[in-house]
Amino acid sequence: MRARKTSRYLCWGGGSNLVVSDAGWPGLVLKLAVRGIEERTENGKTLFDVGAGEEWDRFVARAVARNCAGVECLSGIPGSVGGTPVQNVGAYGQEVSETIESVQVFDLIDGQVRELCAEACGLQYRTSIFNTSERGRFIILRVTYALTPGGKPRIDYADLKKHFAGFQNIPSLTSTREAVRRIRAAKAMLITPGDEDCRSAGSFFKNPVLPAEQYDQLTRRAAAKGLQVPSYPALDAQKKVSAAWLVEHSGFSKGYSSGQVGISRKHALAIVNRGEASAADILGLKDHIQQRVDELWNIHLEPEPVFVGF
Repeated sequence: MRARKTSRYLCWGGGSNLVVSDAGWPGLVLKLAVRGIEERTENGKTLFDVGAGEEWDRFVARAVARNCAGVECLSGIPGSVGGTPVQNVGAYGQEVSETIESVQVFDLIDGQVRELCAEACGLQYRTSIFNTSERGRFIILRVTYALTPGGKPRIDYADLKKHFAGFQNIPSLTSTREAVRRIRAAKAMLITPGDEDCRSAGSFFKNPVLPAEQYDQLTRRAAAKGLQVPSYPALDAQKKVSAAWLVEHSGFSKGYSSGQVGISRKHALAIVNRGEASAADILGLKDHIQQRVDELWNIHLEPEPVFVGF
């Protein structure tokens, strides 16, 4: 029998993926500050054991500098290492589930530190046991990633293919990292002081993963409107649909504004604060977008950020 529910504490990493209620948070906030990056070689892989409080992009830069492949496409993502297993962070054709070897956690049920293998973490598209079945049970302390020394970069995503089109040689990990950061900056997904389009919690909605029947219904609805659902290798594999396409084709184009909130001028999935917006304003636009997408496309968009205090 579990001792108690841990609903009155909040583990805070980088804070980049949170929407906090206007009423605040009536509990204890734990700022994770476990640092350190250790390396070792095992079975042909380079294992990086990283403190949960380390800045994620600092670790990616370290891995790329060591010429180790596996996280180069995740460059420029804000936040800390401890947050990456929670939502199985992914971008540009990579997910941390591909490289996570294990996660060290503090179990609030019995007060023990334990090591969870990747399989035990239940890593799936933007989910894990940490934000579903065991939400609130564990505090992540360290994460171990198994990367490939001398490996080739992942250049599967459309934006990266376009960037490297015409290159005679395979891009290096360093050039791939630089390309990803430039692409993210162009979409206001790299924190840039003074750019109001960067005042967001990142991509606000997950790409829906649809069963075949619902996917077929979507394509028929789109065809009836003279539209074609975009198709990319990364999306085709699981009938994954672009949430950005759904948002834009539901009346919320880039640059859309509603009072003090709006859509980024550079990225259709970023809900931005244009000045003095409240959390209620942000949720109001979220609800409006979800309602319209549901009405027009019969798809419910799931939000990505963590909502605190609601």
